[in-house]
Amino acid sequence: MTKKTRGLGMFLAAVMLTLSLAGCGGGSPQKPAEPKKPKELTMYIGVVEQQALVIAKEFEKSSGIKVNFVRMSGGETLGRIRAEKQSPKASVWYGGPADSFIAAKKEGLLEPYKSKNAEGIAANFKDPDGYWTGIYQGYLGFILDNRFFEERKLALPKSWNDLLKPELKGQIIVANPGSAGTAYTVLSTLVQLKGEQEALKYMGQLHKQIKQYTKAGEAPARSAALGEAAVGITFIHNGIRLIKEGYSNLKLSVPEDGTGYEVGAVGIIKGGPEPEAAKIFVDWCLTKQAQELGQKNGSYQFLTNPEATPPAEALPFKNTKLINYDLAWSGANRQRLVEAWNKAIK
Repeated sequence: MTKKTRGLGMFLAAVMLTLSLAGCGGGSPQKPAEPKKPKELTMYIGVVEQQALVIAKEFEKSSGIKVNFVRMSGGETLGRIRAEKQSPKASVWYGGPADSFIAAKKEGLLEPYKSKNAEGIAANFKDPDGYWTGIYQGYLGFILDNRFFEERKLALPKSWNDLLKPELKGQIIVANPGSAGTAYTVLSTLVQLKGEQEALKYMGQLHKQIKQYTKAGEAPARSAALGEAAVGITFIHNGIRLIKEGYSNLKLSVPEDGTGYEVGAVGIIKGGPEPEAAKIFVDWCLTKQAQELGQKNGSYQFLTNPEATPPAEALPFKNTKLINYDLAWSGANRQRLVEAWNKAIK
C-alpha cells in the first residue's frame, strides 16, 4: 500500500468515526425545544364578581390556562400592586378606570405590551406606549330610588347642583375616591367640569349631604336599590344591572350639565410571575367575543372593540352630554387630588 493510499484510508476512517459518534448523539445539532405553554395566570379584576367569574371561566376554556383572581376596586388594586412592587403576586390587572392605570404607569408598575388586537381600538381608548388598553366605557350618573321621590313628590335630580338640595341631606351615597376608581372619576370629573377650586368647594358642600362613603364604586347603586339612600352616585351600567335583576324601584339619571366617564382598562403588571400567560390573556380579552361577554353577565358598558355589539340596554344613554375628560391629566394628578379632597371634606 502506498503512502498516499494509506493516508486516504486513515482520513476515511476518521470521517466514519465522526459520523458514528454523531449518530450516537455526540455533538449533533438538536431540534430546538418547544416553548412551554403557560399553565396558570393570576389576575386582579375590577369588574363585578359575576362577570369576573365568567371572564376567568371562558379564558380557561379558550386557552387551557387556569385562572386565579382577586376581585378589588381600582384604588385597592393600585395600592396592592404598589405594596407588591418588589415581588408581584399577580400578572394582569383587568377592569377599573384607566386613570388608575395611568398612575401605575407613572410609578413604573406596569409592563408595556401592544397586542395585535388593539390595533383597531381608537387612540383615546389606549396608551400610546401599550401600558394599558381600554376594554369598555362607562358613564357616570345617579342611581335613584324612585319611591323616595314619588312619596315626597320631588323631581328627580338632573344636575350636579341638584344633589345639594336640602331634601337630599343624608340621602346620598358615593364611594371614597381613595379606595374606588369610580369615586375618583367623580372627583376628577367635577374638577374638570368646574375648575379645581370650585369643585373642591362643591365636594365640601356635597359632603354634608352624604350618608355614607363606601369602599367599592358599585356599592352606591345597590344601596339605592335597597332603599338605604335616595341617590347612589356611580356608573350608569351598575344601575342597569340592578334593574335587570328586578329592582323596578330604580330610575337612572345623567347630569345634564355634563358628566365624566371611565375607560375600563387591562394591563400587564411589571415583574409579574406569568408574563407569557398575561400576553395571551390581553390578546384574548380585546376580541369581539370576549368583550361581548359582559352584557350576558351583568355588565352593560359601551365597548372599545369597533366590531363588538354594545348592549341594547346602554343605548338610551348613547347621547349623554360628556365632558372632554382628560384621562392623562386625571391619572397624573390622582394622588394630589385625593389628598385635596380629604382636606376639602374635613
